[in-house]
Amino acid sequence: MIPQNETHKKFIGLVIEMAGENALSLSGGPFAAIVVRNGEIVGKGTNKVTSTNDPTAHAEVVAIRDACKNLGTFQISDCVLYTSCEPCPMCLGAIYWARPAQVFFAATQKEASAAGFDDSFIYQQIPLPYEQRSIPFINVKHQDFNKPFDLWVVNDKKTEY
Repeated sequence: MIPQNETHKKFIGLVIEMAGENALSLSGGPFAAIVVRNGEIVGKGTNKVTSTNDPTAHAEVVAIRDACKNLGTFQISDCVLYTSCEPCPMCLGAIYWARPAQVFFAATQKEASAAGFDDSFIYQQIPLPYEQRSIPFINVKHQDFNKPFDLWVVNDKKTEY
């Protein structure tokens, strides 16, 4: 049996290699991620933002989507996510919704920033009041604003998540 720290190094090495290949292929940014369950890769992803014209196609999101499709579930609580870089705020949100057991990453957000991938602006925007954000967020209280939630609460056939 391979010691845990060697297993983590192996999978981190794999995502670093995948990210490097993706950087050279120009199909997206220099990022990659995998989802592992019981030592087996169940989901893979590289950054596909520019090749798919999808700003949400970050490596972690692509890997989570792939794992969920392959496992037939919307949560990966019995899995581990390995990623080539510390997740951005969007990916962090996706990770928390997917609920993996652990996340291991290689580069930090500071190191990503030095290469031109600076998400510190997003972290600064999150706590601001809606009207002070660089993209204004405007809450419109329609008379039926809560109707979808009311319907959800009384639906006895829903799948909780």
